[in-house]
Amino acid sequence: MLLCVDNSSHSLRVRKATLEHLGYSVSTATSAAAALTMLEQMAVAAVLLEYKSEGMDAEAVAHHIKQRFPDQPIILLSAYAEMPEALLWLVDEYVMRSEPVERLVEVIERMPRRSDKAVPRATGMARAYHRTA
Repeated sequence: MLLCVDNSSHSLRVRKATLEHLGYSVSTATSAAAALTMLEQMAVAAVLLEYKSEGMDAEAVAHHIKQRFPDQPIILLSAYAEMPEALLWLVDEYVMRSEPVERLVEVIERMPRRSDKAVPRATGMARAYHRTA
């Protein structure tokens, strides 16, 4: 399961449809509070966090996630080429939204996995990644 966090419902719908088309199981959250609640309730292979979301500070969201779930992989998504260094220390990977979706898939596939966080629906480009701890 991937968790996409962005306050834009439209962006979340597009990202969810794209990733589900590639075979991933995706949940969405439109706020930091909703994301943290979801992380408490379900295993998540990676959090895809939008950098610029009105009313959400990506650095604060990443900090709260890492504070409560230190091993939780976070992928930062942004249209900006440069990011604050403090934020880059909090996330595991950074992907520009202008990059091809294959780049995002590569990053997702590289995230450390535990068997309880596997996303076994995918075939082809977004292979199932059930890796034992």
